[in-house]
Amino acid sequence: MSATSGIPRRRRALIAVLSTLGLAAAVATAATLPANASAPTPPSGWTQVFLDDFNGTAGTGVNTSNWQYATGTSYPGGPANWGTGEVETMTNSTSNVALDGNGNLRITPLRDSAGRWTSGRIETNRTDFQPPAGGKLRVEGRIQMPNVTGTAAEGYWPAFWMLGAPYRGNYQNWPSVGELDIMENVQGRNTVWATMHCGTNPGGPCNETTGIGNSTACPGSTCQSAFHTYTMEWDRSVSPETIRFYVDGTQFHSVNASQMDATTWTNATNHGFFIILNVAMGGAFPDAFGGGLDGDTRSGVPMVVDYVQVLSAGGSGTTPPPTGNRDAYSAIQAESYDGQSGASTESTSDSGGGQNIGSLANGDWALYKGVNFGSTAATQFVGRVASGAAGGVSGLVEVRLDSRGNAPVGSFAVGNTGGWQSWRTIPANISGVTGTHDVYLTFTSGQPSDFVNVNWFTFAR
Repeated sequence: MSATSGIPRRRRALIAVLSTLGLAAAVATAATLPANASAPTPPSGWTQVFLDDFNGTAGTGVNTSNWQYATGTSYPGGPANWGTGEVETMTNSTSNVALDGNGNLRITPLRDSAGRWTSGRIETNRTDFQPPAGGKLRVEGRIQMPNVTGTAAEGYWPAFWMLGAPYRGNYQNWPSVGELDIMENVQGRNTVWATMHCGTNPGGPCNETTGIGNSTACPGSTCQSAFHTYTMEWDRSVSPETIRFYVDGTQFHSVNASQMDATTWTNATNHGFFIILNVAMGGAFPDAFGGGLDGDTRSGVPMVVDYVQVLSAGGSGTTPPPTGNRDAYSAIQAESYDGQSGASTESTSDSGGGQNIGSLANGDWALYKGVNFGSTAATQFVGRVASGAAGGVSGLVEVRLDSRGNAPVGSFAVGNTGGWQSWRTIPANISGVTGTHDVYLTFTSGQPSDFVNVNWFTFAR
């Protein structure tokens, strides 16, 4: 199949990937967990910024606050057959994508009586997953590959991967915007591949369309017969900046910035990413390992996903003052959060410089521990905000105390202020607050789009 410009081809390697098949299985194994295991508690120093453990009623679709369906045979205006030669039509049908009622997601490819295949592909709504400056990002999923092998597995291509945010809506800028394949598999082999794509196609510093990849056998049980945890850790705390790939906690591949020129690395990594789960059928990658779909291929064998989570650690702007030592009546810099979900940091052009938090949309939050209001009640909340949201997109900036589940003590509404760095100071009344509390800023909107940036906030009596 001829290469096509701008396609996230996800390692359709021929000879290059064949050379990795002889890798020995990883030695270390993770503890065996039940099929419906919850995501583990984040280790010390890590903050959970995204989680879906796929709890819900059997036969229902995914949580559309977290995920969107990619349907059909291409993105609008993008290359045909998702740019890879795969033959299925992706749907949002619960026949193809559904919760199983036991804490798992099942993505199931199906063949109809006419021989046509359907399957499922879901992508996070969020496109902002990246490490903080000087910090780390960990993306992991606990997954059982489709439990099918031999000739019955011909054409199966399950994957857990990420694309650079600039690809969404463009669809012609691959591979320069970066792709990180955390888990791929074909033909029911007991093998997990991990790859980074970048640069130009064909060739370039990432040897496209192959990419910079490696593979290993799943440790202990095969990839198809059991759940394994597949992880990507992107580390900006080291030099050169490094991206590592693991199965069940054992590293088997890494790529670092010294393996390519600075411009290529920057173009591939200096932005957020979104996460994708899908099962393709047929295409160039299965073809490289003995051919794709035929009459022996078995219909209806799902990829089963227990959870997907994203963790963040370290970096500038994430070290708070000691607990109990925040003054409610001095400006609290928004980027000094103790925990957050959905927020990213960026340089601000507001007076005084520094950073603001952004990418804030419905359901996002930031935590500030130990805010001391004193013995005289605070009655006002003041926020420094900016918005470049589209017309009709707005939302609430809310203050909650001690738990995100508690009712807001106050809030204000914000829509477009003239741009994402066009700052306004907005006051709001709050219920009287005394004492020391953990303060949550929560963000609520009737639309899924980002609607506000926050530079700082404070309280007044």
